[in-house]
Amino acid sequence: MIKVGITGQAGFIGTHLFNYLNTKKEEIQIVPFEDSYFADNDKFLQFVQSCDAIVHLAAMNRHGDPNVIYQTNIKLVTQLIEALETTKNKPHILFSSSSQEERDNLYGKSKKEGRNLLAQWAVNNQSVFTGLVIPNVFGPFGNPYYNSVIATFCHQLTHNEQPKIEVDGLMKLIYVGELVTAIYKAIVEKMNLHEFQVPHTSEFKVTEILKRLTHFKTSYFEQGIIPRLESNFDIHLFNTFRCYIDLNTFFPFFYKQNTDDRGVFVEIMKTEIGGQFSFSTTKPAITRGNHYHTRKIERFSVIKGEAVICLRRIGSNVVFEYHLSGEKPSFVDMPVWYTHNIRNVGDTELYTTFWINEFFNPEDADTFFELV
Repeated sequence: MIKVGITGQAGFIGTHLFNYLNTKKEEIQIVPFEDSYFADNDKFLQFVQSCDAIVHLAAMNRHGDPNVIYQTNIKLVTQLIEALETTKNKPHILFSSSSQEERDNLYGKSKKEGRNLLAQWAVNNQSVFTGLVIPNVFGPFGNPYYNSVIATFCHQLTHNEQPKIEVDGLMKLIYVGELVTAIYKAIVEKMNLHEFQVPHTSEFKVTEILKRLTHFKTSYFEQGIIPRLESNFDIHLFNTFRCYIDLNTFFPFFYKQNTDDRGVFVEIMKTEIGGQFSFSTTKPAITRGNHYHTRKIERFSVIKGEAVICLRRIGSNVVFEYHLSGEKPSFVDMPVWYTHNIRNVGDTELYTTFWINEFFNPEDADTFFELV
């Protein structure tokens, strides 16, 4: 069992890494960390002493004064080194740097100097060090106007704002799920590499990314149609886009009912991709689900009976609750990293149809149990 601590645990990458490592409980035990520990020397020393590996993500990357960014990031590194020296602990240190190391800015300079300081500490103490030089990262729950231009575009498109492109540069990208998988492997393999250029997994111009996101808005956000997703990047980008939709107002998304003398006809799903359709019957007072997915796209549709669908993001206590009725058919889609369930709250059997974007594979189910 490897005891892993994550500085900056509450940040964008830190949250995803924390959640991902929680799916590896047979190998990993997470040592809790809060940003306040940097201001509490006893708690910080206790944290450092408790770890077999520390992933140092804590950093500042936005501020009106670049000198504050530089000074803050160097201070966080030196504080970590001082704690390591005080405790005499020699954990595996993994440092999150940036591809901006080679740019002429103080943020890039702070990351490169911080990586070199920790690398030298590792040499002096014969410890394992992994210096991660990371390309542009995108994914669910990134802060718009802060973490990435993709986060900003997604927020703007789902809030009826018009994105603007300032520089149509070529972006080398990695999805946050791919990044935390790489960090996990570096931990378990004890990668000892003072400069590891984390490879990007996609490369697009800003205009091409905005074009795809705009299509997601037109097809999915406005019409409820699952767009064509031809690559892993498309799936990652779509899952990212979906996480910026306001769940308080978007769902339930009501179907169009076409009624004539024969009855009612409802198109349950229009999709530009394939996937798996299924249905279930659920007896009164029975609950199904209580699990979450990290990559799958899934839709629940109630066509007969009365149901309550609940969603809760992993790591949050906020529960979204939706009442669906077969009298007015509707659906709810399951965002990634949201545990979800469906409960029959009526007196008769509940009929629910399901669609998911990939066939069930028991060897890679991407299904993790957690009560809503």
